[in-house]
Amino acid sequence: MGEVVQMHFTTPDYVIFALLLVASTCIGLFYALSGGRQRTTQEFLLADRSMSCLPVSLSLLATFQSAVAILGAPSEIYTYGTQYWFLGVSYFLGLLIPAHIFIPVFYRLRLTSAYEYLELRFNKTVRIMGTVTFIFQMVIYMGVVLYAPALALNAVTGFDLWGAVLAMGLVCTLYTTLGGLKAVIWTDVFQTIVMFAGQLAVIVVGAHQAGGMGEVWRKAMNGSRIASLDLNPDPTERHTFWTLGVGGVFLMLALYGVNQAQVQRYLSSRTEREAIMSCYVVFPCQQVVLCLGCLMGLVMFARYGEDSPLDKGYAPPCGALSTISSAFNSLATVTMEDLIKPYCPGMTEAKATLLSKGLALAYGLVCLAMAYIASLMGSVLQAAFSIFGMVGGPLLGLFCLGMFFPWANSIGAIVGLVAGLVMAFWIGIGNFISRMAVPTPLPPFINATAMPVPGNMTTAVMTTIMDSITSKPKPRGLQALYSLSYLWYSAHNSTTVVIVGLIVSLLTGPSKEKYLTPGTVYPVLGNLLFFLSKLRKSLQDHNDFILHNSLRECLPKFNSVLSGQMCALIDIVC
Repeated sequence: MGEVVQMHFTTPDYVIFALLLVASTCIGLFYALSGGRQRTTQEFLLADRSMSCLPVSLSLLATFQSAVAILGAPSEIYTYGTQYWFLGVSYFLGLLIPAHIFIPVFYRLRLTSAYEYLELRFNKTVRIMGTVTFIFQMVIYMGVVLYAPALALNAVTGFDLWGAVLAMGLVCTLYTTLGGLKAVIWTDVFQTIVMFAGQLAVIVVGAHQAGGMGEVWRKAMNGSRIASLDLNPDPTERHTFWTLGVGGVFLMLALYGVNQAQVQRYLSSRTEREAIMSCYVVFPCQQVVLCLGCLMGLVMFARYGEDSPLDKGYAPPCGALSTISSAFNSLATVTMEDLIKPYCPGMTEAKATLLSKGLALAYGLVCLAMAYIASLMGSVLQAAFSIFGMVGGPLLGLFCLGMFFPWANSIGAIVGLVAGLVMAFWIGIGNFISRMAVPTPLPPFINATAMPVPGNMTTAVMTTIMDSITSKPKPRGLQALYSLSYLWYSAHNSTTVVIVGLIVSLLTGPSKEKYLTPGTVYPVLGNLLFFLSKLRKSLQDHNDFILHNSLRECLPKFNSVLSGQMCALIDIVC
């Protein structure tokens, strides 16, 4: 195993880091001085609805598969093993459902903010509550994202922690304020390429230093970091196939279905078809990022063993820039469209655009303050996903309540959202306190420098597993609720909103579908019946085709046999 050596930035390192920040700033300046020069809110907030599929797809990828995923995933794999890789199973439904349900509804309503939908479906109060909840979620989240790579630079290179925070935060604020959503999307494209290059560089160099990929795999196997399929249905288990593959679907829906940062990119597409295609294009890209993150974790484990630098962090800072800039732009959008414009109907376009830029700048400064709070949150990956589960889950439930249940009314939506948020913070804070009291046990470390005898290896692993199973007490009562895996937060909290919202709606007088704004309800039953009728017709046509071909084959044979029998009968009579 290699020792962790404290490195420091040299002149070439500073040059590369500076070039990354300068290139991002130049993209913002280019879009500030070209085209319409960001003179309208339509251009500043939605890129004039002129973006094509590929840049939107890469921007969707960069927005949340950023420093948190690149820093968090390798650390997760290093510490707990490859079970986290099964999160990729959730990507399929997590992108297919937004592509064919959420995007068509939002795009056909010609929205700017996703929370406009809530007013069209319910009323203005629900819209404001949804907007404030989203602002709270993103302000906390972008603090985590900004702090994570700054911590990495400080831990690995000695680069000043808060100097890195200020440098990245101010650059993001600058190019977002100057260039609007076009600058954000094209900067995301640039930074996505840099992220892929950074991941590949870490894997290639690390694998070479560890002795090759074969040696990486051998050490990972010996170190019990290659996990098998865990079908344990216990929802309190941190990572199993069900928490990752099923609970992860709800997390992906909260991210890619109703989150303003992603919805804004869908709405910037030239056509609805290109918006839908962006979901299909981002799917394989997500799988690649996930696999590269897992490989990074295994390579780091093979290279450093127990003394991994991932204990302190490593991540390309470019990942943070893409996520933070997306947060600034989406926060400026919802604040302008949901909280200011409805109460200032006489505001001119020029004044609204200037105010939108001021809001992006203000949120940038807030982000710097939130980075300090993020320094107290511990695990980057779990902190980020917990935030989205605790706040994004109730928001997902609110949109699902309006979109899939025509009889849900505004009172049910308000009570449901409040109930979901109360439940979310109750479980989330209880989980945090219980984890502080009892640290999460880590998988056993087995010396990966020497290859044990296969029989002894099996005995050692099985003994360790049996000891961990028998020594781990099963949580009961409220402790079981607090022990819920963070990947179930979105599912649990969104379901709470829907159930409470439906009950309250039925008690207070359900809405009548004929009075709802057209296009705000997705016809689940109608589309299901249409699909089943098409399937039935297809099966019937297939059966008719088979029957027709069978008759065509059988009739000549039947006729020849019949004619032969008739001839024999005539011969007998004659």
